[in-house]
Order: sequence, then structure tokens, then C-alpha cells
Amino acid sequence: MGVYFSIILGMVLVNNYPLAQFLGICPFLGVSKKLDSSLGMGIAVIFVMVMATAATWPIMRLLDSWNIAYLQTVVFILVIAALVQFVEMVLKKFVPALHKALGVYLPLITTNCAVLGVCINNIDLGYNYPQALVNAFGAGVGFLLAMIIFSGMRQKLENNDKVPKPFQGVPITMTTAALLSLAFMGFGGLV
Repeated sequence: MGVYFSIILGMVLVNNYPLAQFLGICPFLGVSKKLDSSLGMGIAVIFVMVMATAATWPIMRLLDSWNIAYLQTVVFILVIAALVQFVEMVLKKFVPALHKALGVYLPLITTNCAVLGVCINNIDLGYNYPQALVNAFGAGVGFLLAMIIFSGMRQKLENNDKVPKPFQGVPITMTTAALLSLAFMGFGGLV
């Protein structure tokens, strides 16, 4: 049980994908203007990361057994894209309220490099199947945490008239993201 806790804590705080590994920066910067969109994107990313790991980990075992592991990236991208499309169809058919709430965020996850990154890292780190699933869940929770914190910071700055004119918009957003990343570096060595 201690191993799983260590994996989750490590992925949420120490190896946070957008803040420490700089994976998933596009949705991190693009979808974090409002808290509700950040929350929706974060929850969808958790779900897709866990499902993608559940699908790609056994596929990698097949690729290894057939001596075609060099196709890992291509196969993983195809699997993730197919999985996201399947999830979108199922949600649209059986849970239309959730599909409408997620809106465009679900298809955008296909292009989120953090999802591909967690699948590849699970293999590279030599995790067994349960550890890989826990790692994917922790990475998703870390992504959600980063999105929520950054969204709150952006909303405070947007409503602040004390930000100098040359720093408004993209410059203050990038500066804030850099400072948040530096703050998370303080967790280094925790696990």
C-alpha cells in the first residue's frame, strides 16, 4: 500500500505533468481561464489517462512479445485517439448531460501529450499493471490540481487592475505559470 501512496504523491506533487515535466501545457494554458472549464478538463483527463493506461499497458506486452516495440508511439496514439472517440460516443448515447458538460474538452484530450506521456512513462518506469493504473490516476489528479490552482490565479489576476498594462494578457499568464511551477519544485525530493 505504501508503494501506491508514494506513486500517487509523487505524481500529484513532485512529478506533476504540467508543472514539473511540462507535458500538457496547451490545455493547461488554454483551458484554465475559468474554474468550471478547468474542472471539467481535469476530470476528463483523469478518466482518459486511466483508461488509456488500461488499454496501452497490455498492448505494449504484445508489442514486446512480437518484437515490434519500436511501434509503441504510433500504436499508443492510435489507441488513445480511438479510446477518446469511443468514450465520446458512449457518453453522447448514454450520458448526454455529461457529454454536453464536457463539450469540446473531451476531443481535445486526444491531442494532450500528457496522456501519451503517462502511457509511455508507465512502460519506461517498469510499473506492473496496478502500479501503472495508480500512476495514471495520480498523474490525472496532479493535472487537475494544477488546472484548478492556475485557474484561480488567472481569475484573480484578470480581476486585478494593478497589473501593469504591458504585463496584461499573455505575459502575466506565462509569468504566473512559471511561478506556480517554481512553487511545485519545492516538493522535489519529497518522494
